[in-house]
Amino acid sequence: MWTIVGVAVFGLYRGVLVVAPRMTLRTAAVASGVAFAGAGAFQLSRLKSICLSHCRSPLSFLVRWRRGLPGALRMGLEHGAFCLGCCWGLMVVLFVVGLMNLAWMGLIAALIFVEKVAPFGPRMARGTGFALIGVGTAMALVPALFASGLMGG
Repeated sequence: MWTIVGVAVFGLYRGVLVVAPRMTLRTAAVASGVAFAGAGAFQLSRLKSICLSHCRSPLSFLVRWRRGLPGALRMGLEHGAFCLGCCWGLMVVLFVVGLMNLAWMGLIAALIFVEKVAPFGPRMARGTGFALIGVGTAMALVPALFASGLMGG
């Protein structure tokens, strides 16, 4: 599942490289702000809660064991879909802040880890959602935040 998404994101990245040099600061800030706020809104959604619940308790996944290579492939795709559903919003943020920015990669990896294993993970996911909406809104309304290097630029 992540390989499929990775190939699609690579294609998107290549497209952004073509368009980015012609973007104004305002356009880039608004697009980034929308991405942050959208990721934040997803963090607050019912779908995020369902996917996070599944990822936090993979025992139900293992109970529905399927035999053979086709069964293993199906199980992997099903579990990968829940994992993707749980994390795609934070991956969008990672895409916006820079795929090779180690500080942001570490922060987002830590957020995902805590969401999935800590007892307060679901509450933290909601807090992260509100924070992303706030940062995204500020970024879209005050492009200087985007230009000042806040996003690692």
